[in-house]
Amino acid sequence: MYERAISRSLGVSVYAAPSGEPALGPVAFMHRPSAMDNLAAPLSHHWQDATHISFGVLTAGVFGQRWKLEGSAYNGREPDEERWGFDPIGLDSYSGRFTVNPDSAWSFSAGYGFLKSPEALRPAESMHRVTASVLYGRKLGMDGQLATALVWGANRHSGRTTHAALAEVEAIVNRRNTLLGRLELVQKSAEELVLPAGPGGFAPESTFTITALSVGYIREVGRTRSATVGIGFQGSVNAVPAALEPVYGSRTPVGGMLFVRIRPLHAPHDMATTIAPMPGMLEHNHE
Repeated sequence: MYERAISRSLGVSVYAAPSGEPALGPVAFMHRPSAMDNLAAPLSHHWQDATHISFGVLTAGVFGQRWKLEGSAYNGREPDEERWGFDPIGLDSYSGRFTVNPDSAWSFSAGYGFLKSPEALRPAESMHRVTASVLYGRKLGMDGQLATALVWGANRHSGRTTHAALAEVEAIVNRRNTLLGRLELVQKSAEELVLPAGPGGFAPESTFTITALSVGYIREVGRTRSATVGIGFQGSVNAVPAALEPVYGSRTPVGGMLFVRIRPLHAPHDMATTIAPMPGMLEHNHE
């Protein structure tokens, strides 16, 4: 990335990466402050921020003190399952994003992208994606912070448009206690849900609205000079249409997980850059 001021109120930037993040969607969920301690990927990931790993990205932008306008050329194909290697690099898709940070607590962004042949199983099918997001954060006491996000995304392909919406929150109450939660509504096809097809089954293009709610708690139980150790629990409840009850065995499938979190201990940093960074630039600021 290269950035340069051209006046007291205007700057330009250029970003290039063999594997990187184009200007489309909010900050990817694993880097968002509101989801940093949530182990589960959002169900709406492929409607909102799935382009965070693209093999070939070139982005140019202009920015002021509180706003940024970016445009990208990038590879629309999603990564394959060989996650340790590089996929073929190309610039066959494009996107644009506008971000406004009115102050250190709020960040608003909206964008559009054209993804050429994103799915390897459907190479002739391209996609249009529109996203919008609102991020908010503030300090809690001396050691905590509150981070929230509202994200919406829509995909259009094969003449159909599906939507996904997400609301998530993470409250670091103090250095030992963290609360987190997420609520989602996603329109998924029978093919995406891997539902049985054929006679007595579902048409692959059938669309179902899925709701998911998860809440969790993490308690820090140990701290050394270089790392912290926490024990956490996360539970989830889902709501599916009546037509899917025979498949899932319930209209409200539930789940849960226990986990241990171990992470490096970092020096304190500026909450303003942590809470509401420009999308695509959080990697330089998060822990």
